[in-house]
Formats: sequence, structure tokens, C-alpha cells
Amino acid sequence: MHLWILKAVSLTVLVLLLNGCITTTNQSETTVDLKKAEQTHIQAGLGYLRQGEKESARRHFMKAIDLNSQSAGAHNGLALIYQLDEEAELAEKHFKKALSIDNTFSLARNNYAALLYKLKRYPEAEQQLLLVITDYGYDRRDSALMNLGRTQSELGKNEEAIKTLKQALGINYRLAPAHLELAELYFNEKNFTMAKHHLDQYAKLARHTPKSLWLGIRIERIFGNLDQEASYALALKNMHQYSAEYLEYQKSLP
Repeated sequence: MHLWILKAVSLTVLVLLLNGCITTTNQSETTVDLKKAEQTHIQAGLGYLRQGEKESARRHFMKAIDLNSQSAGAHNGLALIYQLDEEAELAEKHFKKALSIDNTFSLARNNYAALLYKLKRYPEAEQQLLLVITDYGYDRRDSALMNLGRTQSELGKNEEAIKTLKQALGINYRLAPAHLELAELYFNEKNFTMAKHHLDQYAKLARHTPKSLWLGIRIERIFGNLDQEASYALALKNMHQYSAEYLEYQKSLP
């Protein structure tokens, strides 16, 4: 009888030890599975957001937060949705939440800077972007530099803006908006040769906008190239007749 009890106790201890090992393994696997599920929902949400399906995106981001309330990626995604919804306060709240969870999350910081720029809070946007560009592993560092150049331009820091935009083009010379920003900055600095150079580069990479066409009119007018000036003016009239730039063009006519 005593021997049976001892055997039973030994068997119970062995089962408990095995259960302990299995529980530890299962917990580890569960943690990995939850993290994978969280990331899957974030990627799905971003995919829906790119397609303009905000509600589907929102559902996936919320599911990621249900799995992990400290999901920086999901809070960044929600912030982008609120930004599209013109809910600036909520967007800022979620960007800040994402960055409080992970202050090295350059994508969220760049997105937050874009919101601040849109709100014309340029000093704050500059502060955020100066942090982003120190992340040399960030795969959109060229865009961050371009956004910083734009922000510096709005702050009247033209020399710094030119330097920053040239840095952006040093990383990615096909970054069309950076060429346009540089063209305008050089034009304002009365460096018309460089202004024309960067506008020509922009035209090779992207379709003209009211801003680029109006700038082209003014540049060609200075160089006395009447045919090219007329070409830009016709394009501005035909494609953007109700733009502020077309009104500016009309005011400039003798």
C-alpha cells in the first residue's frame, strides 16, 4: 500500500513537471502567434487604407489593439485614418501614443510631422523631422529630408532648405517634388538658371501642376523664351483654369 502511494506521488510529480514544461512552451508559442496575428492585422489595415477602404482598415487596426494595447503600428494606422477624416486632435493623440510606445518608430514620426505641417505648426514639424533624418536605416529618409526642406522653407530658412533638399536628391535624384521645391527656392533667390534646371528635371519625372506651370511661366518670361512661356500658359489655362495660379497669371498680364 505504501509502495503504491509512493508510486502514485512520483507519477503525479512527473506529470506536474511535464505539464510545467508544456505550459512554458505553449506560452512562448502563444506569444509568437499573438505577435504574428497583430502584425498581420496591421499590414491588412495598411493595405485597406491604401485602397481607400477606411472602415475595413479601422477594423484591422482595432483587432491589432485588442491583441496588444501597446501596438505602435496599430496606433499609427488609426492616426492616419483620423487624419483622413480631418480629425486632427484624434490623429495627433494616436501618433503620440505610437511614439510613446516606440520612440524609434520613424514612420509614425514622419507621419506625425506631416500632420503638423498640414496644421501649419512648422516649428513642431521641423523638430520631429530633425529626429527622423537621424535614423539612417529608415527606408523613406529621402522623403523625410524633402519634408524637412519644405518645412524650413515655410519657416523662411531658405539656405537650410536648399541644403536639405539637395541632400534628399543625393539619396534619390528621382524625387520629383524635391526638384520643384528647389526650383521655387532658387527662383526666389534669383538664381534663375538653377531654378530652370530643377523645373526641367521635375518635368521629366512628374506631370505638371498649377504650381509648376506658373513657375515655368515666370522663369521663361525672365529668359525671354516667349514660345515656352506661352506653352506653359496654355497648359495652365486648359488644365487648371480655376486655380489660384491661373488667377495670378492673369493678374501678371499687361
